[in-house]
Amino acid sequence: MKYIDIENWERKSHFNFFRQMDNPHFNICANIDITELKSFTEKNKLSLFKTVLFIAVSTANNIKEFRQRIADEQVYEHERVAATYTVPSSQDVFSFCTTTYSLNFQDFYNASGNAMNQAAENPQIGNLPGRDDLIYMSCIPWVSFTSYSNAMHFTPVDSIPRIVWGKYFSENGRIKMPLSVQAHHALVDGKHIGAYFNYFQNHCQNFDLTD
Repeated sequence: MKYIDIENWERKSHFNFFRQMDNPHFNICANIDITELKSFTEKNKLSLFKTVLFIAVSTANNIKEFRQRIADEQVYEHERVAATYTVPSSQDVFSFCTTTYSLNFQDFYNASGNAMNQAAENPQIGNLPGRDDLIYMSCIPWVSFTSYSNAMHFTPVDSIPRIVWGKYFSENGRIKMPLSVQAHHALVDGKHIGAYFNYFQNHCQNFDLTD
């Protein structure tokens, strides 16, 4: 983790402008083409959810603005961020689940599977106290949504991005999936979320087991 010198930071004016707002988060929703990815997961008998989860957290780790956080009037940047996501449980309620990010897809895939099995039998609600080296994620598989909003606290400051994807659908012979990306505007601009969507899309079209 490294601290950012705000006084000499190119975002100083933007940071001070947006952090004063009552709701400094903004959200962009768009459809991702997952035609090749869905075919790949079916061919290799992989879980589409866990594969998308890996792509989502991998994308966040490849864009430094998604690893930056605000705390105690300071800004710092994590070297890596983990995936915290919702999963169904045996008690008909969802559970929070966390998996440390690994550059190796198979390691992450196996670790997330183990974590999901544990969470299914022992559902937990609530975030990890004292940690913000996370990306909050969720899947809404029942709805091909066109917009999305997240429940959150504004005090104390919450600068953790939220990534949500929905029910995939067919359009002109292609398979599309809605994706929602929310971030704190003091740290993230539209071009950074645009980079997130572009990286995510490229990963979906060119995914292989060496990722």
